[in-house]
Amino acid sequence: MSLLLSISNHFDTVVRDPVWGDIHFDDSLADLIESSPLRLLDGIRQLGPVAYVYPGATHTRRLHSLGVYYVARKLIQSLLERGQLSFATPTGLRSFLVAALCHDLGHFPYAHSLKELPLTPHEVLAAELVLQDPLRDAILRCSADPEQVAAIIDSDRTNPNDRETLLYRKILSGVLDPDKIDYLSRDAYFCGVPYGIQDSEFILRRLYVVDDELGVDEKSEMSIEAVLFSKYQMYRAVYWHPTVRSGTAMVKKSILMGLAHGIINSDSLYGLDDAAFSKLLIGAHGEEFKPAKMAHAGKFYPLIAEIPVDAANPVHHDLSNLNKRLEAEASLALAANVAETAIVVDIPEPISFESKIKVKTDQGWRDFSERSIIFRAAELEALQASLRKIRVFADPSVNPTLIKGLAKELLA
Repeated sequence: MSLLLSISNHFDTVVRDPVWGDIHFDDSLADLIESSPLRLLDGIRQLGPVAYVYPGATHTRRLHSLGVYYVARKLIQSLLERGQLSFATPTGLRSFLVAALCHDLGHFPYAHSLKELPLTPHEVLAAELVLQDPLRDAILRCSADPEQVAAIIDSDRTNPNDRETLLYRKILSGVLDPDKIDYLSRDAYFCGVPYGIQDSEFILRRLYVVDDELGVDEKSEMSIEAVLFSKYQMYRAVYWHPTVRSGTAMVKKSILMGLAHGIINSDSLYGLDDAAFSKLLIGAHGEEFKPAKMAHAGKFYPLIAEIPVDAANPVHHDLSNLNKRLEAEASLALAANVAETAIVVDIPEPISFESKIKVKTDQGWRDFSERSIIFRAAELEALQASLRKIRVFADPSVNPTLIKGLAKELLA
């Protein structure tokens, strides 16, 4: 069987998607998307609390996974048709498609609220799941290799020095990765904002493999800039909207306090969908869970103070540590004579505007970041810095003027 046929022959099962249209599967892949671990993702909203700001944002992790698979298949077909994957194997190609489908299997509910907590990363959880039945058996029936799928998903996983696997890993997590192309386009679509829409068909037609990584031609440079700017706009307007950050921080604070005080254990946070997570929050006892329960009910703490992150400020550096953040919240609460749970400090994790990609020019292959006028390293660093702000949220019952003054005094 030719390489192209291995990912196109008998792909007769069609799933209709509002973003990409028809998504095609063969019988074995169609069975895989109906497996219980992938079905669990139907119960996890992709954007968690974002729906309180953008009510249309109720799409699920499973729908996103189908979209990532769609983009991954189009990408790999484009590379094959233009002779860019001479070292590929049918098993490797099938494993890449399965990895695209399964990359989010270990994802936690409520968007990224639990991402910073002392929990096993979701990529590691996903890799473990694909090596166990029922997924392992289903993946084998897809003519894919479960071990290779796990190695593609989890970049820290020990794997042989396999050129094909390493390329697929870079494709699934890179500048123009299928994950990013889908989530930017899908999240923008369901939020009803114009920022994230990508010219994916154009991008996928102009990809190359150079030095075992993806590269593009000069005509695609504008598409890379569009992806980077879309990511900036989506973080600014959607992902890091103050209300979204309030809900995320409130849930994170409660779960962290619950873990620290032994009210819950980390094992109880794995394998949950939104309904199971809600049940855990509602059933949890103790003042520690007041912020999470309020956030779950859509009652978010209002924004009291906002301070730009200064990387040189040791106080700001300490706030990146969750335990230090709890200490800062406790200090603010003590100074204001309010309950510790009444104050929430939020500082977003650093984000990466990936720009490491080669561009094919008349003078040979060149680095995009060196050629771009608006997305060079310094500009990207400034872009990231402009997004990151320390935000202090507080229970509506406390004195906002007092909290704002204390925040400026203790955190600035």
